[in-house]
Amino acid sequence: MEFFSELEKLLSIKNYNDKISQSKKFINDFNQNKFEFDQNCNILTFSPSYESFCKVVKPQKVPRRRGFETDLKKATLIHAIVHIEYSAIDLALDACYRFRNMPMEYYQDWIEVADDEIRHFEMLNSLLNEVGYKYGDIEVHNSLWEAAQKTPILIERMAIVPRWLEANGLDANEQIIEKLKNYKNDKIAKKLIDALYVILKEEIPHVSKGDKWFKWACEKEGFNSEEKYFEIVNKIYQNVSKKAHINVEARKEAGFSCMEIKNLARDDIKC
Repeated sequence: MEFFSELEKLLSIKNYNDKISQSKKFINDFNQNKFEFDQNCNILTFSPSYESFCKVVKPQKVPRRRGFETDLKKATLIHAIVHIEYSAIDLALDACYRFRNMPMEYYQDWIEVADDEIRHFEMLNSLLNEVGYKYGDIEVHNSLWEAAQKTPILIERMAIVPRWLEANGLDANEQIIEKLKNYKNDKIAKKLIDALYVILKEEIPHVSKGDKWFKWACEKEGFNSEEKYFEIVNKIYQNVSKKAHINVEARKEAGFSCMEIKNLARDDIKC
């Protein structure tokens, strides 16, 4: 079997149950060294695989996540995280597919990430089902997949997807957990908190993998990684706002320097 051709098939699957089952088989085959690598295969572009079962709207039209008192409010929050985790599966697979002639460690890293994201998706999708909803019942946005489309170059992809989007998730995860603690007698809130702790712990290595390959690309091209990072972020996202909340310890563990963290923060912070 050929690695990139099989990834192309995975990225083209529109049914999420099929995507999950076929991705698990692919990961198992990869771990058993069953693939050959044809670095000269054509590189295609893909539309978001969730478009066939989700209603895609602009980010500002996605239902607001306020409160956790009703099943709908629970589903609105859980569905938003489910969508992030499902998108992250495709993003990890695309990181393997799109960038050729990389060290084998690179492909191993992003296959590991895809494997984690599948578990995260299944864990949260089960919780979504428990409150009476399924993936696709609530509107979603395309922001994560659009970020991939804007970054067809390795150094930009590593800066934006793991080091910007996933790193922002480290900050947001911590805040969501704190808000959910206000619903201490709610069993779904407890289950979601437990799931988010698992995700937070496992997303730090994901950002760290992105950090490693971003700095690898910077070194290869002779860039200062701290300067290049903000150059790329400002290129992709103009007028980026400073962040009111930063998970300093998680970002440091993932590879961010104190200079970068302080540059991201709205207020003075200790690092």
